[in-house]
Amino acid sequence: MAMGGLGLEEMGDLSALLAGPEAQAAGGGPLALEIALIDEDPHQPRTKDNPGFSEQSLEELAASIRLRGVKTPISVRENPEAPGRYLINHGARRFRGAQRAGLDSIPGFIDNDYNEADQVVENLQRNELTAREIADFIGRELAKGVKKGDIAKAISKSPAFISQHVTLLDLPEPLAQVFNSGRVRDVTVVNELMTAYKKTPQDVSAWLGDASQEITRGTVKLLREFLDAKDAPAPMAGAAPAPGPNGHAAPRPRHRLPQHRLPQHRLPQHRLPQHRLPQPSRPRAARLRRRKSSGKPWCTCATRTASRA
Repeated sequence: MAMGGLGLEEMGDLSALLAGPEAQAAGGGPLALEIALIDEDPHQPRTKDNPGFSEQSLEELAASIRLRGVKTPISVRENPEAPGRYLINHGARRFRGAQRAGLDSIPGFIDNDYNEADQVVENLQRNELTAREIADFIGRELAKGVKKGDIAKAISKSPAFISQHVTLLDLPEPLAQVFNSGRVRDVTVVNELMTAYKKTPQDVSAWLGDASQEITRGTVKLLREFLDAKDAPAPMAGAAPAPGPNGHAAPRPRHRLPQHRLPQHRLPQHRLPQHRLPQPSRPRAARLRRRKSSGKPWCTCATRTASRA
């Protein structure tokens, strides 16, 4: 019977479907790998504590994948312990993002000539975008008339992220020097310095002028606290409190420390007994005074001695 009678000629060449994923990629493009058949390499160099695997980072990536799909294929190798399954060479973040985005497949290439050392090299040599490069991209988009909210949506970042990087496009000279020289790379620190610079530019410039000064989030926080305390007006003696929101004088807050009275431990009073010498009676005392005044011996023992003599 002719094959045309069965209609098989309309199905085309089935060899590509029967030869597996490698044959499907003969055209040079990535494969559409089924996510359910892919496992992460348990020995990959990046651990669960890596910032790239944080909840926020993965959610931002998933939002980007929902919007634009996975643009960079992952690399996998055949799992020798589970035929028909694959281990990820690189692209674990894209794999997790695709899972969160609800995709059933992900573009990828099969590379069986891949080992753990290759994974380490791939991660070490990956050059992330610097804050300046991100700011320049945002600046180009703004120059085209794109709104900040649309830019944030396009790169799956928050509007605050966009605003922080926009600050880098127009830094005053002291801040531009420390940023361009690499003394500070943290965008949040630059924005904190910018806020302080707008209030007291001379003090911030002098602080940044010290080449030995370490610029971190902690030191900038201390700087801002110092400047706020320095600029705070001292209350005048007897001055009326400032009016509150309703126009009336706002009561001054009273912060009283709790009074803790220590118990008084008094020592017991022990009175010593008073030993007084016996006092002569009044008649005897009068006789002694008379004898003394008459020149006679006032002591009875002396009188007895004289009479015996």
